[in-house]
Amino acid sequence: MILPIVAYGHPVLRKVAVPINTDFPQLDKLVEDMWETMYASNGVGLAAPQINKAIRLFVIDTEQMFKTMNEEEQAEYEDAPGEKIVFINAEIEELEGDEWSYNEGCLSIPKIREDIYRQQSVTISYNDEKFEKHTKTFTGLTARVILHEYDHIEGKLFIDHISLLKRKLMKGKLNDITKGKVSVDYKMSFSGK
Repeated sequence: MILPIVAYGHPVLRKVAVPINTDFPQLDKLVEDMWETMYASNGVGLAAPQINKAIRLFVIDTEQMFKTMNEEEQAEYEDAPGEKIVFINAEIEELEGDEWSYNEGCLSIPKIREDIYRQQSVTISYNDEKFEKHTKTFTGLTARVILHEYDHIEGKLFIDHISLLKRKLMKGKLNDITKGKVSVDYKMSFSGK
């Protein structure tokens, strides 16, 4: 089932999400709905707070990003051909490498994109959808998407990484998003309407 994406301004996007355990009700269905919602919204990642659930769960699929690139573009990134993973109760273990810029957007903040600096590599521990424990290092675009979604479960947004001046300049657009004055081709839930 395709779920509505929570828009900027909703308090759930600023909550630090809580861990879950194997008893979480209908977890398989929730993960399935998150994949369906993410693909229907043309996203490459989706965190549970974006569907109004303040739990430490997110999904990413960078394989689809690389499928849209030619071989030359893919060669720029060491993480090609990408990854498709469910992250439950993720915790960052280590960030490494130089920070690099990439133009990011967010399904909860439609029509706004900004160049965001993030580190090249992240080592993260997490449970998969079967609650098997993993600790793995990711690089490149995959690391970036993981860090973007990880921010969501920490109550942060990608715009928190830009200057105060830039945020002030986009205040009008952000207010419009909160009020539902934005046109998107996916289901959204607006708290300010």
